[in-house]
Amino acid sequence: MRVVFMGTPDFAVPVLNALVEAGHEVVCAFTQPDKPKGRGKEMQAPPVKEAALAMQIPVEQPKRVREPEEIEKIKALRPDVIVVVAFGQILPQEILDIPRYGCVNVHASLLPKYRGAAPIQWVIIDGEEKTGITIMRMDKGLDTGDMIEKCEVAIAPDETGESLHDKLAALGGPLLVETLKKIEDGTAVYTKQEGETCYASMLTKTLGQIDWTKPAVQIERLVRGLNSWPSAYTKIGGKTVKIWKAQVLEEEVIALPGTIVRVEKDRFVVATGEGCLAVLEVQAEGKKKMDTAAFLRGNSVTEGMML
Repeated sequence: MRVVFMGTPDFAVPVLNALVEAGHEVVCAFTQPDKPKGRGKEMQAPPVKEAALAMQIPVEQPKRVREPEEIEKIKALRPDVIVVVAFGQILPQEILDIPRYGCVNVHASLLPKYRGAAPIQWVIIDGEEKTGITIMRMDKGLDTGDMIEKCEVAIAPDETGESLHDKLAALGGPLLVETLKKIEDGTAVYTKQEGETCYASMLTKTLGQIDWTKPAVQIERLVRGLNSWPSAYTKIGGKTVKIWKAQVLEEEVIALPGTIVRVEKDRFVVATGEGCLAVLEVQAEGKKKMDTAAFLRGNSVTEGMML
């Protein structure tokens, strides 16, 4: 097929690779504009741009793909299908109507649940036991189109946002290639979305601020879900400390939530709204990630401190 690819982050790159390896003609990759990054604010290209250029695929980076001139560019490319993977812009009906096989989206959850921008992280935060990839035919709604194919993956007890991202990224490409074959030969089955749904809202840094009045189980899931970005954090001695790994303890203590109730050689234990949380891996301001044992050797953390 002649494919126009639309995607931006790391998650989309394996799908682009799979399309090329399967012999599809990717005539252009649309991605978001370069953005300043880091302390030096140097302009950085999106991962899809870098991958596409390496494969000598033309790249377009429109600020707004819905502008008339961008729509005309897509029409001129005469795509059989448009493949969308975490592109970051909503496609208007004019674009959805261009390819003869429509626009196909690779979505990182089991639809209809977890529509929206950050399903990978929210399934962990919410304590789901499984997730997966859904290939759907796009319509004008937000992740509301007919489902074509799905594959499931179990969420491990120690799953992080980063590890689940990598698992799902590896599944998306092969499932898409299989789906495109069925679309082309007319055997694809389109299923309307029905049932429970929720919105997986975009992640923000403020989401990571730990509320110690919540149960330890919920806080631990937040820590895993927001690993590696934007990360869960708290204040210790007035300084921000990211928490990268924690363990739920069933023990109950008589202490206000957020109180450090015990300091051990390789961890410190914090009272929560329900149960306790042992902090195992942290990152202080301006420092690298470290286990709690190393952190305790260089920082004053005492029983009774409030976080």
